[in-house]
Amino acid sequence: MDQKSYERRKRDHLQLALRPENEARGLTGLDSIVLEHEALPDLDFEEISLSSTILGNPSKTPFFIAAVTAGFAGASEINMTFARACQKTGWALGIGSQRSELEAGPDASAWKLIREAAPDVLLMANIGASQLATADIEKIHDLLAVMRAKALVIHANPLQECLQPEGTAQFKGTTGRISALCRELGLPVVLKETGCGFSTATLKRLSGAGLAAIDISGLGGTHWGRIESARAGSIKDHIKSSAGTTFATWGIPTVESLQNAVHALPGTELWASGGVRSGLDAAKLIAMGASQTGFARPALEAAMAGAEKLVEWMKTREYELKTALFCTGCRNPDVLGKKENVWKTKCN
Repeated sequence: MDQKSYERRKRDHLQLALRPENEARGLTGLDSIVLEHEALPDLDFEEISLSSTILGNPSKTPFFIAAVTAGFAGASEINMTFARACQKTGWALGIGSQRSELEAGPDASAWKLIREAAPDVLLMANIGASQLATADIEKIHDLLAVMRAKALVIHANPLQECLQPEGTAQFKGTTGRISALCRELGLPVVLKETGCGFSTATLKRLSGAGLAAIDISGLGGTHWGRIESARAGSIKDHIKSSAGTTFATWGIPTVESLQNAVHALPGTELWASGGVRSGLDAAKLIAMGASQTGFARPALEAAMAGAEKLVEWMKTREYELKTALFCTGCRNPDVLGKKENVWKTKCN
């Protein structure tokens, strides 16, 4: 792997992810979901708690920053901003693809600084599903140890790999390799999509794989087909650029993906991301069966304005979720997730 080209790609990804035309806005299905209002909640607002659990660990909130960035010089600074904000709020933090660190070795000095600033944050490392064919488990262990990570996230991104000019669309045997990794790693393994969601058939194939959680990451947020289409166009790769336009709305919406997971994998810890924009969106997904909800692009946008703005943005999402809990008569997210008939599909 050409390190300079890889770092340029990651910088491009970050810049393009902030452009609104690369979001599949309005396709999550969340606008069609409504929560039932409770006019006389039998509790006081001050009693509302956001306490949750993630991968068996207590958490102050059911929120996490989804995988955003890694792999180039500026990523450490952004991840430091995220880490400091998560230390203040108790959110979990997923790191972007760490393929370069897996191959070249983790940046111990950068992770030491991040861990000094955020010793209590639940950090999650991240590698691609297509890298599992060649990944050395000892190197994965080294990466997790240096980060003091609590879990490894495997991201599935077949559409992106097809359209990326440098893509590695090698997924044959991936399900078996995920199962083997779950057995051998000794830490929780989480599988996430990257904005195209999961079908019921795929989820059923994962039953018994040993995954600690699944992040359904459905259609409706940042769309990597659009991003890679833009990148391909910039280097005159007209075939992939055109194909990216064709697949600009490809994927399974966030709401449908979560429903698929609830039915296919009962009892599995389910996380929901993909176009989540507010605490109300999060409340809807928690009511439908998610235990954690993740934000990526909006968190990145807030982080670019500085740590103070990021914390304010995070606190706003928390207040929105508390308001939704209060107005549904639910003391905490667990109660909301178990309450019967609290959500419905809005009639057109």
